[in-house]
Order: sequence, then C-alpha cells, then structure tokens
Amino acid sequence: MILLWIALLPLFGVLVPLLCSQRSRLFTTWATAAAPAIALGLTLSQAGTVLQHQTLRYTLSWLPSLQLDYALRLDGLALLFVCLVLGIGLLVILYASYYLSEQDSMPRFYACFMLFMAAMLGVVMANNLILLWISWEITSISSFLLISYWWQKSEARKGARMALTVTAAGGLALLAGLLLIGHMVGSYSLDVVLQHGDLIRNHPLYTLTLCLILLGAFTKSAQFPFHFWLPHAMSAPTPVSAYLHSATMVKAGIFLLVRLYPVLAGTDQWYSIVSLAGMCTLLLGAYFALFQHDLKGLLAYSTLSHLGLIVLLLSIGSPASTVAALFHIINHAIFKASLFMAAGIIDHETGSRDMRRLNGLWKYMPYTATLAMVAALSMAGVPLLNGFLSKEMFFAETLNQSILGSLSWLVPVLATLAGVFSVAYSLRFIHDVFFNGEPIGLSKTPHEPPRYMKLPVEILVGLCLLVGIFPEFMVQPILDAASAAVLQDQVPSYSLAIWHGFNFPLLMSLVAMAGGVLVYTQRRHLFRFQHQFEAVDAKREFERLIQLSVRRANVFSRWLENDSLQRYLLLMLLALLVLLGSSLRELHPLSGGRSLLPLDPVTLCAGLVLILSAIATVVVNRQRMLSLLFLSVTGLMVSLLFARFAAPDLALTQLVVEVVSIILLMLALFFLPYKTPRNAAAPRNLLRDSAIALVLGALVGSLCFALLSRPFDSISSFFMAKSKTDGGGNNVVNVILVDFRGFDTLGEITVLGIAALGIFRLLEHLRLFKPSADGEGRLWARQRDSVILNVIAQGILPLALLVSVYIFLRGHNNPGGGFIAGLITSVGIILQYIAHGVSWLKPRMRLNYALMIASGVTIACLTGLGSLWWDRPFLTSWFDHFHLPLIGDVELASAMAFDLGVYLTVVGATLMMLANLGKLTTAHRPQYEEMQ
Repeated sequence: MILLWIALLPLFGVLVPLLCSQRSRLFTTWATAAAPAIALGLTLSQAGTVLQHQTLRYTLSWLPSLQLDYALRLDGLALLFVCLVLGIGLLVILYASYYLSEQDSMPRFYACFMLFMAAMLGVVMANNLILLWISWEITSISSFLLISYWWQKSEARKGARMALTVTAAGGLALLAGLLLIGHMVGSYSLDVVLQHGDLIRNHPLYTLTLCLILLGAFTKSAQFPFHFWLPHAMSAPTPVSAYLHSATMVKAGIFLLVRLYPVLAGTDQWYSIVSLAGMCTLLLGAYFALFQHDLKGLLAYSTLSHLGLIVLLLSIGSPASTVAALFHIINHAIFKASLFMAAGIIDHETGSRDMRRLNGLWKYMPYTATLAMVAALSMAGVPLLNGFLSKEMFFAETLNQSILGSLSWLVPVLATLAGVFSVAYSLRFIHDVFFNGEPIGLSKTPHEPPRYMKLPVEILVGLCLLVGIFPEFMVQPILDAASAAVLQDQVPSYSLAIWHGFNFPLLMSLVAMAGGVLVYTQRRHLFRFQHQFEAVDAKREFERLIQLSVRRANVFSRWLENDSLQRYLLLMLLALLVLLGSSLRELHPLSGGRSLLPLDPVTLCAGLVLILSAIATVVVNRQRMLSLLFLSVTGLMVSLLFARFAAPDLALTQLVVEVVSIILLMLALFFLPYKTPRNAAAPRNLLRDSAIALVLGALVGSLCFALLSRPFDSISSFFMAKSKTDGGGNNVVNVILVDFRGFDTLGEITVLGIAALGIFRLLEHLRLFKPSADGEGRLWARQRDSVILNVIAQGILPLALLVSVYIFLRGHNNPGGGFIAGLITSVGIILQYIAHGVSWLKPRMRLNYALMIASGVTIACLTGLGSLWWDRPFLTSWFDHFHLPLIGDVELASAMAFDLGVYLTVVGATLMMLANLGKLTTAHRPQYEEMQ
C-alpha cells in the first residue's frame, strides 16, 4: 500500500496549488511541496529493504482478463529514479518560487509540474507495460504544457509543439513494441517479461520489436537522429529545463533502455543500433555545445552529449559498462540540475543569457559563480568531483569493447575527443561568464539572488563534492541495488575509489583535460571554421514540414470530402463490398448444417411488408414526408419481428426508439424543402446505385444466411443460468444491462448525456431559416394550437407516465427497464411540446434536463461505488427478498437504483435534444405573425 501512496501523492498534489490560488506564494510553495516530500519520506522508509536487493510490489486488479492491472514495483533501479524524481523535484519547487515573476501563474505552473512528476513516477514504478506506456504519454503531454508555459511567446509554442510531436510519435512506436513483447511472452507484467529474455531475443519479431522500442526511447531521450527537439525546448522556464534535463523526460528514455536491458540487450542488432545512436549523439552534442552563445543552449547540447555517453555505455553490453551507465545517470542529474539553476539565477539577476554579454560576473556574484564553477568542473570531469569518477569508468569501458570489430580502437579515441569538447565548453561556461572583462549592455545590474534561491544549488553542488570525495559511502549502496535489478543479481566487482593508479583511463582523462584547455584557448579557429557553414534552424525546418503536411492533408481532404453525402456512402459501401466479397469468397459451402425454420404465413406477410416499405422508402425518397412515413413502417415491422422471435425487450425498445426518431426527423424536416431537388445525372447514378445496392444486399444476405445456418456456441446459456441466482432477476436482458454488463451501460449513458449537452450547445444560438409555407404553397396557420391535439396530449401524458412507471418496476423480471421507461416518459412529455409549444409548456413544466442527466449518471456511479464499500467489484448488484405487511413477499435489488439512473439520463438527454430542436421551429413564429 505504501507504493500506491508514493505513486499517487504527487498526482493528488496537482490539485493543491489550484486550491491555494488565493493564498500567498510562500504558502502555495510549501503546500505543493508537501505531497512529494511525504512521498520521498515513504520511499526512504522502504529503502532499507530495497537496498538488500529485494523488490517490493503492489497490484490492484483492473481488467485481469486483458492483463491490465495497476501494478507497481520498487526495486533498486526504481528506487534510484524515484529518489531523483522526488528529490530534485522538491528542490525545483523551492527554486521556482523565486524564479517566476509576480505576473506568472504559480498555481498553473505547480499543477503542471506535479502532473509531470506523477507521470514520471508512473514510468519508473510501473510493473505493467501498458501502465508504463500510459505514464510515458502523460510525460509528453505534461512536458508540452510546461515548455509552453509562457504561451504568449512564439518560440515557446513552437518548441513545445516540436517536442510533443516527436515524443508522441515515438510513443506510438513504443506502444507497438510493448504490445509485441506482450504477444511474445503472453503477459504485460514486467515480472514475467524480465524472466523471458532468451525467448524475446530468439523470437522472429525481435528485430521489429527492438526497433520500435528504440524509436520510443530515442525520441524521448533526444538521441540521434531525433536530437533536434531538445535544444528548442529551452524556451521553457528554467525550473522546467532543470527538471526535464536532470531527472525527467529525457531520462525516461534512458530508464526504458535500462529497464528492458535484460530482455533486449546482448544481440548484434542492439550493439549496432544503440552504439551508433549513442556515439553520434555524444559527439554532436559535445561539438555544438561549444558554439552556443545562450547559456541554456550550451547546457542543452551538453545534455545531449552526456545522454549519448550513457546510451553508448549501455550498448557495450558488459556488466561493468551497465554499472558505469547507472553511475553517470546519478552524477549527470546532480550537476546538470545545479548548472541549469545557476543559469537561471544569472538570467534572473542580469536579464540576459547571452555569454557574449555576460562577462566578469565573478565581481558581482562571487558566491553564485563559485557554485556554478564547481558544477561546471564536475561536468568537465575534473578530479575530486562526481563527474570525474563516472567519466573515468566510461573511458575504461571503451577500452574493453568490440563494438566495431577491428575498428573498435576508434571508440576510445572518439570518447576522448568528446571529453576534449566537454572540457572546452565547460571552460567557456566558466571563463566567458564569470571572467573575460566586464558585462556588456545588461538590462540589470548583476547581484546575488535571494538567499533561499541559492539553497537548491548549494545542496546539489555539495552532493557533487561529497560523491566525488566519498563515492563508496554516498552512492555505492544504491548503485549496487540498481545494478542488481538490471543485471538480475549478476553485479560485477567494481571500485569507486578516487585513485586507481596510473592507467589508460586516467591518461585519457588527462588528455581530455589538456586537449579541452587547448581547444578553448584556440577556439577562434574552430569558430571561424564553423562559421563557414550555413546554420540550420531545426525549429524553422520542423515548422516548414508541418505546414507542408497540413497543405498536403488539405488537398487530400478537399479531394475526399466534397460535401456530398452520397459520395461518402458510396466509398463506405464500396469498401464494405471489398471486405465482404473477399471473406465470402473463401466460404465453401455457403449453407451450414443447421435446419431452417418453417415459414409461416404471418412471418411471410411481415417480411413482405418490411421489404415493400423499404423499397417504397427508396422510390419516394424525393418526397421527404412520404418517405419518412414508409421508413416508420419499416421500423414498426422490425419491432413486430423482434416480438415474433421472442425478443420482447428488443421489440419494446425498437418501437419507442422508432417513435422518438420519427419525431426528431419531423422536426428536422420542418427546415428542409418539401422535395429533394432532382439530380441532372439521375439515370446514370440510379443505375450505378442500384447495382451497388443489389450486390451489397446479396453479399449481406449471403453472410447472414451463412451465419444463421451454422451451429455456434452461445453465451446465452451462461446468462440464463446465472440471471436469477446472481442477478436476482428473470429478465435476462435487463440483468445483463444492469449487472453483468453494467459498466458498459454506465459508459453508454455517460456518452448519451455528453452528446445531449453537446447538441444543446450547438442548438443554443442556432438561427435557421423558417419556411413560411409547406410544400404545396399553403401558409402556416395563425392558430398555433390544435384543440384536438391538446386534448389528446393531456390525456396521454398521465397514461404515458403510468405505463413508464409500470415498465420500470417490472423490468427486472419482465420485459421493460429504465431505458424503455425513460423513452416512454420522453414521448409523453415531448407530445406536450408538440401540442402546446415551448413557450406555453416551459413555465408549467419546470424540468432541468441537464440536472436530470447529471443526477442519472451520479446515481448510477454511486450504485457501483456502493459495492466497493462491501469489498465487492465495482457495480456488483445486491438483491434480497422481504415480507411487507399487506403486500406480501417482494424482491428488492440495488439494480433498481442503477436502472433509475439510466431512466433519468435517458429522459434528460432525449428531452434536451428534442425540446431544444423544437424551439427552433417556434423561434421566428411571432415575427412571422407580425408580418402577416
């Protein structure tokens, strides 16, 4: 249960800043920080168990038949990432309270930030592949909201759109890959998947699965060739950048590679693809970071480089390289978060991030400069700092690999080259910002920030020093546990000592530092060399591709959607012909083994009337009112056929729905011409449409005959046997709706209510042209009310209500139920609208249809939640028999309350649609009468 609270507390924390919107900034900050602080405390309370290489699990069954459970796990790897997500997240929350201005909405920022944190926790703690993917997509959405936080800036909107497009596309590929893994293993549980690495690697679909999952990971972690989106996400507020680059978002892709390392790594495909992407990202990021003039731009490209370093380590495939990758994940998170926060302080206190103007800040901000320089030196890999230890492990592993076969010697050479540029851009960060003369044209006089704005940076820089000096004490326990979780307890022996003697990794570090100093001092030659190449603006190219795609889509849409309903139906029916024809062609013979039912005169007569009325509907289609009458005959005959074949519930439903549909169509016909205009090409179209209709009718008829003439196993016997014993009702159809498939019914009435509200909004301000005469040229009568209709309507209303109550109460044991009763009530009330008009009825029948819909859905939900109180599955019904004086034995079932919710929703939704459409028919009549 503790794991559930760790995952859910930040999610609940999304509401906290919104509820504190009227309080002070300080109160909002501390209230927001409470949820992740408690979650971090709960995590640390379980750390002792996890550090002993044990895995904690929590599972809440959701859809067990589909293997979809809310399953969480906390092993060493998850513990490492949970501590990073929550720990750095708390520091960023404190930092953001000082960074954001008074004009920025703190509640909105904190709400999006907490959603981001909760989604990342879902990714790292998920023990189910589908849950992992859902959380993965939420990180994309929440990061989009955070990157575009300053939505008024064009670069923020464009950067957010680019990030969302790239990562969401990768998320779709990831979903396909995870589904393939589930198909291979037969389960979506990570516990099962991680035990079947050999099965996955030897499966014929392994290569496809690997490519799909790597697409998801590479797009999220901005690996080559998807690296272009990350530098353009720098338009986000600096607290977002600090969090995104250190503990979330880009680290999600790294986490995925590490989590699935036991089942995907170890093949030639893994080595070639992952190593190529990692090496390219490592070198490109390190090279282009040197030429950035924006502080955050330099740090963004350095993030690319370090992420490529981690990915390259994972591609090597040795246990020691995996340990090194995990160690660098920790170190990179610490120094990169502190560097971004330092950059934000500089921007906040000087008004600029341009390193060509930020010179000599040591004199104005010595304390901040010291913190930033220590973090930058850690990024460069200087001894006695944490970055040095993991980078030396990286150099050591590049010497013990065979990724490129006979050319594997290139890997340590290129790794050292990347180290050279890493030192060079770190020196540029230090020298150009804090020394190198005086500031140039700043909008503010530089000064130190508020005391507690520096506190998060101080904590992180302190960790850089502590981990660098006392690595075995600070990180080895959690590094051991995380390595054991990834390597399945096959942790190699390794040393985190500061000094390993004179060896090749130390020599590579020294070469990198000396080469970095040389490159920085001679940087003008590199700048001149780079200047001769035309700069490519990834954001502009991305926008150009987006606009091109939109134009092509518009051209295709204009070709496909020409506002012709006839064409849409034609394309749909042609597609259906292809699908049905190809399926039936393989069916031999057409007839099955079941004997046919005898054809009696009543059924034959009903069938003929049904066929003739359908043909008549088509023949007189240009005369809309007449075709509507024939259509109603078709619906009536279908209802009678349902009754004939012992389906009274379907017959009742079809009959009432037919009445409501005819009323709706008649209201719509009021605004349409009496006749459909004749098409000039009617003979040719008639021949084409007739041929398609005949062929499609023959195919559908053949399919129905093939299905009905074959024996099949039906689930009806299960429902027949369980309806009375488990649902307490004899009416199997109603018991299915309110018990066995109650969740489906709840979803259906919710959709019905949403549709009614949507239609109401569409019709609310709609003004349609009202015809002044009917199809024969007769003017509308001045007398709006019909005496005969009024008398009939007043008599029918109480009768309809009485029948609806009767149908409702008998529904659990006899044909009826809340849906049918609701439609009968709706017909009785809508008849009053037709007879008296909206203006007459509205003050006399004060019905709030929106409230009825909300009440119905709420009652249905509460009925389902009531079962949870008794530790039963959601929407489990209860029933029992009671003896009442004067009445006798009666049965009471909780399904009646659920049915009441269905009844209210149906009445509210139906009347909201019909009554508001009816208003349009009377909206202009007073004006018409004045004109007469």
